[in-house]
Amino acid sequence: MLGRTMRMAGASAAAVLMLAGCAGEGATKRQAPQQPLKVVGQFELHSLDPSTSGGFFTRLQVAETLVDADNQGALKPGLATGWEASPDNLSWRFTLREGASFHDGTPVTAEAVTSALETARSKAGSPFSTVPVKAVTAEDGAVRVDLAQPYAPLPAVLAHTSTQILAPSSYAADRTLTNVVGSGPYKVTRLEQPGTIELAAAEQWQDDKPGITEVHYQAVGRSESRALMAESGQADVTFGMDPTSLQRIKQAGKQDIEQVTLPRSILLKVNARHAILGDVRVRQALSLALDREAMATALLRDPEMAASQLFPPSLPEWHQDDAAPLTHNMEQARKLLTEAGWVPGSDGTLEREGRKFSVSLRTFPDRPELPLLATAIQAKLKELGIALDVKVGNSSEIPAGHQDGSLELALFSRNYALVPDALVTLADDFAPAGADYGAMGWNNADLTSTLAAMATGTGTGSPEENRRTVTEILQSELPVIPVAWYRQSAVVSKRVDGLVLDPLERSWRLTDLSWAK
Repeated sequence: MLGRTMRMAGASAAAVLMLAGCAGEGATKRQAPQQPLKVVGQFELHSLDPSTSGGFFTRLQVAETLVDADNQGALKPGLATGWEASPDNLSWRFTLREGASFHDGTPVTAEAVTSALETARSKAGSPFSTVPVKAVTAEDGAVRVDLAQPYAPLPAVLAHTSTQILAPSSYAADRTLTNVVGSGPYKVTRLEQPGTIELAAAEQWQDDKPGITEVHYQAVGRSESRALMAESGQADVTFGMDPTSLQRIKQAGKQDIEQVTLPRSILLKVNARHAILGDVRVRQALSLALDREAMATALLRDPEMAASQLFPPSLPEWHQDDAAPLTHNMEQARKLLTEAGWVPGSDGTLEREGRKFSVSLRTFPDRPELPLLATAIQAKLKELGIALDVKVGNSSEIPAGHQDGSLELALFSRNYALVPDALVTLADDFAPAGADYGAMGWNNADLTSTLAAMATGTGTGSPEENRRTVTEILQSELPVIPVAWYRQSAVVSKRVDGLVLDPLERSWRLTDLSWAK
């Protein structure tokens, strides 16, 4: 998900149809290369705060983080050209890129970076807030981070979008964001929340200048509208396409389709404190009821995306090739439910001690495949005698339901590499207290200790053994139930060359694009 505070954009299909009527294929061909690159996506921007803005300004290459990552998740320099830890691993020093400037012309100083990081550390939505930091200070033009205990993934945390470095002029006196002044290759020239962001190439950028100097991002909520804009030439790069529209566009052959498998999984979050769902046999039965291959084939149009475990192959360090796969077995599911005391009632719905097996599932349409999958899950559970009420609303309802305890089941997608080291996200999602997009009412002491040992570099097991232990616990306990893995797609007009999707979803890599010759 792009962010916890984002919801579906409200552009109407009728308005898009009017635009399309004014601009057909011929109009697209007459567009001059000097016109802005038009990027369309499904998410709105409801906050400038890096901890809640879902990475908009790092994806658009407006802001930088100290540390960056390549396609495989290997760390590389960002605003910091290098970093090193003290012998006891309690102090880290990050050397800044010489001559870097913010878009307002002020230099990127160690003091400005320190201030931005301290602000990030104060935000609950930032992984940096969970790191055992004692102090962040400017030291001889570099940034020093002192820790209360060793924390190996620190550089990876400083690649998370919530730690993006913004100029002091971005902040009000109380450190709220009033503007977005970064140091990346693009600068913001116009921003109208929630749906419009306009960019221009930043003259302060030290590296190669972008081949396309102007970019306009527009949020469009309906998948059908985004597809129409892509097909009619109203968009140059379109994200968030539903599988049916994507297949139609692919067959037409008038636009290019770029795809990449992400380290993202579609999950069924389970309230393990719930009177029904707290029984592990029930969670295992829910998992067995899911015909993942059929859903991936029919709804995602991609059978390879059926999830046999939590971690997709795009997370090679964590994916276990020989792990016992999650399977579809209705007979075994019925057996487990019977063992848990559930028997069919007069209307076919399972009952136990006078209570019907009736639960609700929350999801949202920002990712168009989610409501489709929710309906398919509803149908399979009905075969078991489970009454599932599907509620399609805003993405914010899932963390709200987690916090107030009202959530029963939720369907969403989770990217395990927003911090390039998946360990950071896992330690948060499966912490003893749980997390908005992780466990709810569930804790496993062995898992907690294993993740802690990996973070601090203590313990006796090898990293490979520890990752296997994590997979085995999650596969058997199922605090979240994997449904499908995720392949991101973008529709690209023939006007544009050079788009390569980032599997970590850190950047849309607009600087790599050029106008087609």
